[in-house]
Amino acid sequence: MKRSFVYATLLTILVSCGKGDKKDAANVEERMTTRLEHNEVEVDTLRLRPFMREIVSNGRLEAARRSELSFAVTGVVESVAVKNGTRVGQGALLARVDTTEYSQQLRRSLLTLEKSRLEYLDVLVGLGYTLGDTITPPQDVLRLAKIRSGYADALASVESDRRNLKQCSLRAPFGGKVADVATNAYERTGDKFCVLLDDSHLNVRFTVLESEYGALQVGQAVAVTPYANLTKEVTGRITAINPTIDNNGQVQVDATIANDGTLTDGMNVKVFVRQALDNQLVVPKSAVVIRDNLEVLFRYENGAARWTYVLTSLANSKEYVVRANEERGAELKVGDIIITSGNLNLADGSEVTIKQ
Repeated sequence: MKRSFVYATLLTILVSCGKGDKKDAANVEERMTTRLEHNEVEVDTLRLRPFMREIVSNGRLEAARRSELSFAVTGVVESVAVKNGTRVGQGALLARVDTTEYSQQLRRSLLTLEKSRLEYLDVLVGLGYTLGDTITPPQDVLRLAKIRSGYADALASVESDRRNLKQCSLRAPFGGKVADVATNAYERTGDKFCVLLDDSHLNVRFTVLESEYGALQVGQAVAVTPYANLTKEVTGRITAINPTIDNNGQVQVDATIANDGTLTDGMNVKVFVRQALDNQLVVPKSAVVIRDNLEVLFRYENGAARWTYVLTSLANSKEYVVRANEERGAELKVGDIIITSGNLNLADGSEVTIKQ
């Protein structure tokens, strides 16, 4: 009776305004009939099943090991063996400083060492020990002779000059990827040559709310999704939880992620910490709509949509845990057929058909 009144009213308005003919009126009637009587919906059966509780945060990836490398000696860079992005192994040559000056200094030190050695032997002879004597001088006598002759200082100089010559070659302390090369060949050495990143594993630091602190533990699985590719997900583990709450009511958490080759230092990511909760009434987020500022879902009963007030307790990116809003007289039970899509324009009692 009500639909007939609606159709008649719409047709009367069209005719009286002179904006349509009988054909237009027929089309309007057909569209209204389709909208009111042929709401196609998708459904699902409500059942108890595990719900994946999800804590979502933001973080930034950092290489597991990061070292800013520089030359221990000064001079002109003779050659550079790497560039930004080069992957190197432990001990690989990165760059070399001109060794001319340091080689000459080592040769001078070796000559000084040889002279001081002769003086050292003269001191021993002066103390009553002859060359080739089978009697070994006491250690304190040898030490005194080395100091008087300058032999000890000469030995130290040779060791220092050999170390300086060796340090003309800058080598990787661990395997990783070269970044931020700051010095080119034929330039003088500066404060920094490059940064070396071990990104085989990446660390991520993120924060969670104080209320979520109890849901976390060291060793718990996490997943990260880079903002550069929101379809990708890489897993890892929580390594540390800061046992204090900051002034913003948040807890700092550290995790490590195995790099699959697509992640890099400094990348911004979304972090997910998931926990399975058994025996929950779970529905897709699309099943819950707002009516009268309250949460509602529609149950399918004999071709009609039945308005049901619900309360959502937990949520993740795709689903809600729901229960009936008993204060509104609602009932919800396992086995109910829930409308999951096509429900935005439904009212209580709307006729619906299940989409094939």
